[in-house]
Amino acid sequence: RITIVENRNRNRLTFSRKMAAAKSTGVFSSIWNAASKAYYNVAGWNKLGLLYQDLYHEFDPDVKEAIRRLPPTVYDARIYRIRRALDLSMRHRILPKSEWTKQEEEVRYLEPFLDEIRLEREEKARWNKQ
Repeated sequence: RITIVENRNRNRLTFSRKMAAAKSTGVFSSIWNAASKAYYNVAGWNKLGLLYQDLYHEFDPDVKEAIRRLPPTVYDARIYRIRRALDLSMRHRILPKSEWTKQEEEVRYLEPFLDEIRLEREEKARWNKQ
């Protein structure tokens, strides 16, 4: 049982120790995982064989630079997934369920490059301030 106690002195809510105990047992993580899995299956890009980061737009300069820095094999796989998804979409079809991208197989392949680009941009801004 979770109780919320109002702290009248500071006008904010504080959770009881029972809340902390429930959180540490993984109740919330199991709820979060179930909701995440439901969203992943409803979103639809996995039915076309796409990964989440295949949906990133190249209009963002950071994403464009990250894609430029991808190794050739990763870049080619990305282009293949996007072209296949466009073809399926134009034909109003989806992949067989055995070929859907599974949440466990999801790879954040652009993330290291995006982090690196953001750090470079911040470093450049610091240098320009001096």
